Amino acid sequence: MRFRTCLLDLDGTLVDHFAAIHRCHAHVRRHFGLPEPTLDEVRRAVGGGLENALRRVLGPDHADKVAEGLTIFRSEWERTMLDDVTLLPGARELLAGLQAAGIRAAVLTNKHAGSARLICTHLGMDPYLAGVFGAGDTPWLKPDPRFTVHALQVLGAEAGSSLLVGDSPYDVQTAQAAGMPVWAVSTGTHTQAELQASGADRVFADLVALRIQLEQA
Repeated sequence: MRFRTCLLDLDGTLVDHFAAIHRCHAHVRRHFGLPEPTLDEVRRAVGGGLENALRRVLGPDHADKVAEGLTIFRSEWERTMLDDVTLLPGARELLAGLQAAGIRAAVLTNKHAGSARLICTHLGMDPYLAGVFGAGDTPWLKPDPRFTVHALQVLGAEAGSSLLVGDSPYDVQTAQAAGMPVWAVSTGTHTQAELQASGADRVFADLVALRIQLEQA
């Protein structure tokens, strides 16, 4: 493997957390007397951090409810976030393979940092990770390059020898802004065609296929 460091997105890339995410968004809409969103509506809304996702789920007619909705969401999230979260196929094998090859792996996510670290611990990923960077660790979120640069600096890594793995155009933009190559998987909220159109260097159906290619790189 030619990379020394690998930054990985969390939701839709390493883990499937949409059942819990959907449950909390539905809880917020019920609180305001609104019909529950479908799982597909929530999947399309995520990206760019919780506030942006909640704004999309509530819709433009309820923009004034976002601040209160964030408080309601976070309360329900704290209570239920470890319910129904699972590793995506190939995630553990990919992390183990990176470690065996001497490549440092770290999570770079717009999920709240505390939640992200709890989830990684809950799913047994800690032994494979050199760090977990999330919302609140810095003033920035993906795709702001300052967030990525911060993570790389903490890891003692350089963009030129690092790879970003994600499942959305936000991840592609993040890598491009930081001068990193990006490989994408269509296991999250976007199709292979959408990821190719966004400019991903390579696109794979899942982490199993990505790992095979990475081992040959």
